[in-house]
Amino acid sequence: MSVSFADVEAAAGRIAGIAHRTPVLTSRTADARTGATLFFKAEPLQRAGAFKFRGACNAIAALSPEQRTRGVLAFSSGNHAQAIAYAGALQGVPTVIVMPHDAPAIKVAATRGYGAEIVPYDRYKEDREAVSRRIAEERGLSVIPPYDHPDVIAGQGTAVKELIEEVGPLDVLLVCLGGGGLLAGSCLAARALSPEVEIWGVEPEAGNDGQQSLAKGEVVRIPVPVSIADGALTTHLGQHTFPIIQREAAGIVTATDAQLVSAMRFFVERMKLVVEPTGCLAAAAAFEGAVPVKGKRVGVILSGGNVDPAALARHLAA
Repeated sequence: MSVSFADVEAAAGRIAGIAHRTPVLTSRTADARTGATLFFKAEPLQRAGAFKFRGACNAIAALSPEQRTRGVLAFSSGNHAQAIAYAGALQGVPTVIVMPHDAPAIKVAATRGYGAEIVPYDRYKEDREAVSRRIAEERGLSVIPPYDHPDVIAGQGTAVKELIEEVGPLDVLLVCLGGGGLLAGSCLAARALSPEVEIWGVEPEAGNDGQQSLAKGEVVRIPVPVSIADGALTTHLGQHTFPIIQREAAGIVTATDAQLVSAMRFFVERMKLVVEPTGCLAAAAAFEGAVPVKGKRVGVILSGGNVDPAALARHLAA
């Protein structure tokens, strides 16, 4: 099943009134630092604290009545978990979440708080997709993966749809990249609404499977990366996300953990905004010059703000 901008538009209709239309923020300091005009789409202020709520809400809203009654299963390190749990609670759909045993405590607590059943697994020894398939088959649950699902991709694209509707055409769009749901959806929305825009994905330096995939022309799988960007520790792009990214993205660049910490500090100190490490990927690319932005109108997706307060304090103190 292919995904198009029409699906993004349909998703926007489904989630209207449920998902927040998050603000677009600007900073004269950031503009001076980069020589560009930056527009930050503030998804840390989304319900459940991240853009993931958009795709989760859309995917659950698109279920049949029978599927809604049986319930859904998702696998996630945190943000998709919280999003599915919250979207399910709001729409009366039972949820089961397969989460790594070392997922951030704040994300586990929030997911459980939204009413989901949590099934832990060892991300370094077990295949989360295999664990999820087994449980789903046993219980008759519908699986909503964190990124490689048409309804999830379409839902994520609504963030960029809102951004461009608010600020107008862009020269460059920078998007955080893990499995590619956000980047793929962003590509669909940006290409339809700002046809000349250059779209760049930004992933952790320790986990550049997307960069390798574009270079090789096929999906490259890597071992589980080690990075503070816990929301982007994926091992490969998806069968739905990769073709869209391959067709529409200008390229993929990376950011180091140190650069992510620097960006986190900037947002806390100068914009009074908490952005998690993964959520800083796109901004780090602008701040560090990984993508040329001087003199351009640049959209920057801040993808989430779910960082443990203790971890945030450690990062800022480093």
